[in-house]
Amino acid sequence: MIAIRNLRSAVPSLKNVGVGAFARRGLATPVANPSLLQHVLPPKLPAALHLKTGQSFFGNSFGSTESKFGETVFSTSITSYTDSMTDPSYLGQILVFTSPMIGNYGVPSNEPVPGVPGIPFLESSKIQCTGVVVSDVALKYSHYQAIESLHQWCERYNVPGLTGVDTRAITTLLRDQGTTLGRLAVGDEASKPAPQAHEYWDPSLENLVAQASTRKAYTLNPNGTGPRIAVLDFGCKANIVRSLVKRGAVVTVFPWDFDFNSVRDQFDGLFLTNGPGDPKQIMETAYRVRQTIDEWDRPIFGICMGHQVLGLAAGLEAYRMTFGNRGHNQPVLALASSGSIKAGRVYVTSQNHQYALRLTEDFPSGWAPFFINCNDSSVEGIISTPESGKRIWGVQFHPESAGGPLDTIEMFTDFVDECAAGKGGASAMIADEVKVGGHDAKAAQAQVAL
Repeated sequence: MIAIRNLRSAVPSLKNVGVGAFARRGLATPVANPSLLQHVLPPKLPAALHLKTGQSFFGNSFGSTESKFGETVFSTSITSYTDSMTDPSYLGQILVFTSPMIGNYGVPSNEPVPGVPGIPFLESSKIQCTGVVVSDVALKYSHYQAIESLHQWCERYNVPGLTGVDTRAITTLLRDQGTTLGRLAVGDEASKPAPQAHEYWDPSLENLVAQASTRKAYTLNPNGTGPRIAVLDFGCKANIVRSLVKRGAVVTVFPWDFDFNSVRDQFDGLFLTNGPGDPKQIMETAYRVRQTIDEWDRPIFGICMGHQVLGLAAGLEAYRMTFGNRGHNQPVLALASSGSIKAGRVYVTSQNHQYALRLTEDFPSGWAPFFINCNDSSVEGIISTPESGKRIWGVQFHPESAGGPLDTIEMFTDFVDECAAGKGGASAMIADEVKVGGHDAKAAQAQVAL
């Protein structure tokens, strides 16, 4: 242990230096002086998670001391908690991490990195989830990029946390009964009776996309030499636009309800992003996208909420899953070859969604299933058929991950190249092999055969 007097010669000022700063300098944490930890270790306060179905879980709080309502969901991600918590698709949700320890590598600065100005380092400019539940929160952290603890970060954004509970039991409960409305109660509120059923707030009844989307249009990489791509922001993860910009695209981001058809001829492609909530809350956007599909001949790519909007525009049905798919480890089977995607291959993907498109016996004319989930056979992607003359992809998962596997990241390269190519040359997005039609029984057989 390095004595405090020796640290003064190595660090100019100890007044506001946190544990992460000492770690970055290769110095031992000066725990001999408790005042240096006053901003890291919170006072112990009781906290509780109350579920509308009647169960309660009691532990200690971290982060904000304000109690919050939300939709209780779980994530199987074992890393990248900062990326998950800043993902706008978690808006209105109390996020339960199945990983036993969260917070051990702290929280990095969210300033944009060189080369991609205007885009935050994490997935948005702030924490998006309503609350966090973990088995064991790490209040002391160690990482060369860390500038604060998970507790400090949650406290700064007024997000309450609960620790010291059995997250395995909570996850099992949510798997059995499905995503459940809840309340994270802190301090004196934790000892009070659980709310009555009518008091729980249901975020799915609100247009969360309108809350998560940008309020005004803006352009990234205006001096880029690549294609001009329009993005409809339903609650966009930063790594989506970052992935487009890194490939040279000039990216203009529009609010969720912007009428793209009024400016579509100014762009080489359209991207529909992820976002929170029920896609049926933004049916007006789906109707506009249907017009775009019918009247426009340029590439379109949608992920997560964007995929569901494409499905609604095509005539498919969106439904609420029991507990959704959230994590960085979801296997999907490709049913068609298109671009870098090869039919018959299983890709491991990152996902965060409560709703999905229903797999029907007969897909709408001009469309085919692109991917199917290997665990629950839910639709993970749709694709326009060669006969349609369109170049459209929709995927339920996140090719850009952040965090998670990068098995499908080259879909961004395929899309940007297709936008740049225009009408000339061979298309990378038109499927050259479709192994399975729209019949769900055939899809199940294909999983066994492949």
